[in-house]
Amino acid sequence: MLHIFPLTVLRGLCIYINNAWCMNSTTTESHCSPNAEFLMVKCRPYYLPTELTSIILTAVYIPPDANARLAMKELSAAINKHQNKHPEAAFIVAGDFNHTNLKTVLPRFHQHVSCHTRGDKTLDHVYSNLAGAYKATPLPHIGQSDHLSLFLTPRYSPLIQRVKPAVRTIKVWPEGTDTVLQDRFKNTDWNMFTHTDLDQYASSVLDYISKTTDSVTTQKRITMYPNQKPWMNRDVRLLLKARNTAFRSGDAHAYSTARANLKKGIKKAKHHYKKKVEEHFSNSNPRRMWQGLQTITDYRTTKPSPTSSDVSFLNELNNFYVRFERGSPTTTTKTDMTPDHQPLTLSPTDVGAVLSRINVHKAAGPDGIPGRVLRACSGELAGVLTDILNLSLAHAVVPACFKSTSIVPIPKNSNPSSLNDYRPVALTPIITKCLEQLVLAHFKSCLPPTLDPHQFAYRQNRSTEDAVSIALHSVLSHLDNNNTYSRMLFIDFSSTFNTIHPSQLIRKLTDLGISSLICKWLLDFLTNRPQHVRLDNRCSSTITMNTGVPQGCVMSPFLYSLFTHDCRPADGSNTIIKFADDTTVIGLISDNDETAYREEVDRLAEWCDTNNLLLNTKKTKELIVDYRRNADSHPPIH
Repeated sequence: MLHIFPLTVLRGLCIYINNAWCMNSTTTESHCSPNAEFLMVKCRPYYLPTELTSIILTAVYIPPDANARLAMKELSAAINKHQNKHPEAAFIVAGDFNHTNLKTVLPRFHQHVSCHTRGDKTLDHVYSNLAGAYKATPLPHIGQSDHLSLFLTPRYSPLIQRVKPAVRTIKVWPEGTDTVLQDRFKNTDWNMFTHTDLDQYASSVLDYISKTTDSVTTQKRITMYPNQKPWMNRDVRLLLKARNTAFRSGDAHAYSTARANLKKGIKKAKHHYKKKVEEHFSNSNPRRMWQGLQTITDYRTTKPSPTSSDVSFLNELNNFYVRFERGSPTTTTKTDMTPDHQPLTLSPTDVGAVLSRINVHKAAGPDGIPGRVLRACSGELAGVLTDILNLSLAHAVVPACFKSTSIVPIPKNSNPSSLNDYRPVALTPIITKCLEQLVLAHFKSCLPPTLDPHQFAYRQNRSTEDAVSIALHSVLSHLDNNNTYSRMLFIDFSSTFNTIHPSQLIRKLTDLGISSLICKWLLDFLTNRPQHVRLDNRCSSTITMNTGVPQGCVMSPFLYSLFTHDCRPADGSNTIIKFADDTTVIGLISDNDETAYREEVDRLAEWCDTNNLLLNTKKTKELIVDYRRNADSHPPIH
C-alpha cells in the first residue's frame, strides 16, 4: 500500500500510495537542506480507527555526512508543528536515518525496526507515535539498492478493542423534574414525620425524599466507549441516527439534508466544547486551570480499580481499614455538660443557603439522595432539615443515617499490590456534608486567629507558598551567620486520619474553649459510625467505627489541624512547620551543637506516641543545608 524511496542520486524523496488504500492524500510539507530531506503527506484512508483523525506520513533521508543535531532539530520542528495542528493523527516517519536517531528529540515516538538493513547496521528506521504499531520483516533488495526492503505488518489494535467499554447506570431527569419535585415537597405535610426518636425522624424524611426522587426519575444503562470524542453530545447522536435513517431510505435529497444537518451539529458541538474548555481559564481558580490543562493535553492519571470486586475481598479491605480499632477503647467517655453553653441554632436561611451551593456533580452518599434534588428544592426542604439539624445539635446526637459511610477504595498507584495501596475515601450523605459546613463555620468563629501560627492548611490567607517562604527565610537567614548550618526533617505519618482517638480530640477542643455541647455532638459524630466498602454494585459487611476521622468528610482536615495544634517546638532554635499532615522540623544549628534539635525530634516522637500517630520512618527524610567549606560529616538523626 505504501512505498517510500529515498532518491539519493537526484537528492529527493517520493511516497507511493495505493489507491485501494487511500485516495485522499495531500502533501503538507517538503524540506531539503544539507543535513536533512523529508517529505510529509497527510492521508485519510478508507478505514481508520475512530480515535485517529488522519495519518501523516514522513519520508526521510539523512546524508551520511550530515550534522546529526541540526538534522534532528529540523525534522522534529516540522513534526511538532503538525502534531500541534493534528493532535489526534497517527504519525509514521520512515527512511534512511544513517547515524541519527529520532528518539533523541522525540522520545515519545517508537522505533519498529530491529533487524539490520545494510550489512550489519540498522540504517533504515520506521518511527510512529503508536506503541507496537508495526512489526518489521526484512525482504530482499529492490533493484540495485544496497539496502534491504522492509515489510511492515500492522499490529495496532483500535482503542475500542484494547479497552473494554464502561457500562454505567445513570439517573435520567425528564424535562420539568425539578419543578415537579418542588411542587411535591412544597405540598408535603412534614409534621407527619415528626417523632421523638431522632433516628426514626431523620431516616423517614430521607427515605421520603429518596423515594419521591425515584418516582419522577428513571435509571438508564449507558455504554461509554473509549474512543468516544469529548465533544459528542445527545444532539449529535440524534443527528447521526437521522443521517443513517435517511441513507437507508434511499431518498437522495433527505440524505443530503441529513448530512448537512450533521455537519452543522458537529460544528456546533465542537464550538460548545471549546467554550467549555476555555471556561477553565476564565478565572483565578487554580484547580479549574489544572483541570483545563489535563483536558487539552489529554492527560489522565492511571488509577485502575481493584482487580477483584468479590465480597470477600471487600470484607478484607474493610477489616484492614478498621485495624486501628484493635487496641483502642470500644467505649468513649462523654463530656460533661455545662449550663453556660447554649446549643448552636441554625436558621432555615442558613440551611437553605448551604443547600443552594451544593455541587450537583458530587457523588451521592449511602442514602442515595443526589445533590441536584437538595439544591433544586433547597427552599422546600430547608424547613424540615433545619428542624432535624437543630434537634441533633441540641441533644448532641447525630442520627445513624447521617453517620453511615460508604468507603470507596482508590488506588494510590498504578499497580496496587497490597491492601495498603488502596486509600479509603468516605462517601457520606450530602446533607451530612452540609451540616458539617455549618458546624465548621462555627468552629472557626470560636478559635483565635493566632492559634498554631505555623499550621498553613485550612486557614484563611495561608497557602503552601507561605509555608515554603517561612522555611526558606528562617534557614537562609540563619546561614548568614558564621559557623552555622541547618537540618530539616520531613516527616511522614501512616494512616494519619484513621488513628486519631476521638476522646483525645475532644479533650483538646475543650481546652481550646469549644462549647461542651458541640464537643459532645462531635464525639457522637465520630463514634459508632457504620462503615462498609463499596465497589461498583457490591458492598462488604458493615463494621461500626469508633476511631479516626473519615477521609473525605468536610471537617476531617480541620479537626486534624486542631488535633496537632499542641505539637510545638520547645526550643527557640527549632521550628515545626505544618501543612495538614505534612510536617517539617527545622533545626537552626550553631557551633556544631545539635543537642536542641535532637531533643526536639525525640520530643516529637514521644508526642506522636502519646497521640496515637504512627511515624513512617521509610518515607521520613532529612535534608542538611551546610555551606561551610570545611564542614565535618553529619551523623544521621537515628
